[in-house]
Amino acid sequence: MTNFRLTSRLSLPTLAALAFLAATPALAQKSIPPEKAPASPLQMAAKKLDDATYVKVTYGSPRLQDPKTGQKRVIFGKLVPQGEVWRLGANAATELTATADIEFAGKKLPAGTYSLFAIPQADKWTLIVNKDVGQWGAYKYNKDNDVLRVDVPAKKSADTYEALTIAFDDKGTALNISWENTQVSVPVRPAKKG
Repeated sequence: MTNFRLTSRLSLPTLAALAFLAATPALAQKSIPPEKAPASPLQMAAKKLDDATYVKVTYGSPRLQDPKTGQKRVIFGKLVPQGEVWRLGANAATELTATADIEFAGKKLPAGTYSLFAIPQADKWTLIVNKDVGQWGAYKYNKDNDVLRVDVPAKKSADTYEALTIAFDDKGTALNISWENTQVSVPVRPAKKG
């Protein structure tokens, strides 16, 4: 009751001043804006193919829209030249990890972590699995460290993919790469035993 009587004796201006003083620390806090989203965010595609085989692809996902100008870019044949080794994404080279041996477009790939590069062409892509990991782009790509190369058909898509998208199909039997109006599908499955 004493507290009630004390507050009931305070004038309205005094109560307003106390409320302002209580709120001042909250008002004085600096507002920190959220970090700007990266132009090519890190993405991951992952699939458990069987009880022992887990496959993961980590890549930087660039966009059709130029992050500096906001203009739509021409990707294949301009930003990504045809017939040249490409990091298959943005920033660091794309990495593929398999926990057990797999068949990658029909060729056996031992378990491990690798860099994944591509040589895009109009009708096909050459996908390159390389043992040098942790590279920035394809600037230090060394053909001598290739583990395997496979050619897969490239096809035009009726859909336009704003972001480079690498994803496993629902059944986990193929790794699909889509960007702009181009799609590539790579058969992936656990390696045959024995």
